[in-house]
Amino acid sequence: MSDLTDLIAAIRRPRLLIRAARFGQADYNRKRDLTRLMRTNDLPAPEAALPRLMAEERLLEESRQAGAAEYSFLRHIEVLIALMGESRLLPRGEMRA
Repeated sequence: MSDLTDLIAAIRRPRLLIRAARFGQADYNRKRDLTRLMRTNDLPAPEAALPRLMAEERLLEESRQAGAAEYSFLRHIEVLIALMGESRLLPRGEMRA
């Protein structure tokens, strides 16, 4: 399961987080949201953005599970929205992790 889309599909999170992220897909603006989330002025290609987003989402999930005070469910949802949005831009079957 080395395909990035398979890795994203294998992410298991609470239903509420996933539903909120799916709902937010309608308002996802790659230029606005991705540059803010990744704290960069350059807009990376989906192939470059996804591994970084997956790493950040993994850290957020660890913070959520640990009950860390600094955990932000809003940021977690925003990162999940970006993950979903960027994964839709990948060429099917061509991207390998």
